Amino acid sequence: MKLNELRDAEGATKARKRVGRGIGSGSGKTGGRGVKGQKSRSGVAIKGFEGGQMPLYRRLPKRGFTNIFGKDYNEVSLGRIQAAIDANKLDAAATIDGAALLNAGVIRRLKDGVRVLSGGEITAKVTLDVAGASKSAVEKIEKAGGSVKLPEKAA
Repeated sequence: MKLNELRDAEGATKARKRVGRGIGSGSGKTGGRGVKGQKSRSGVAIKGFEGGQMPLYRRLPKRGFTNIFGKDYNEVSLGRIQAAIDANKLDAAATIDGAALLNAGVIRRLKDGVRVLSGGEITAKVTLDVAGASKSAVEKIEKAGGSVKLPEKAA
């Protein structure tokens, strides 16, 4: 037996029901959809409706809120910064800020500021001017001989 001789077993497949092909077929005219109404039209699925049962979106509790003062930061790891420096996309001698990271392609768009996280290692001596940095990231940068300039915290 060859691959082109393979067939489904007898009775394993069923012919597709062809609807709307005349009244003699038993499923002509309305094609098994009943008469008129929303559900007899094409492209209708009543979203979220579960036949009168309380729908899922109403069974689950409401949770949380959107903080209108919340900041959305670009999160950048030290490893990404070091990789950009190694690829000569960033100048380690200059101050690295959001605009420099954007030009280097490290971030796609500038949000409410850049926050540096400690993922990866940094060996270059860099000066960062960012909106935030984790304690471990600051430690790693200072250990490599660099510095981090953070905005003053409002009291």
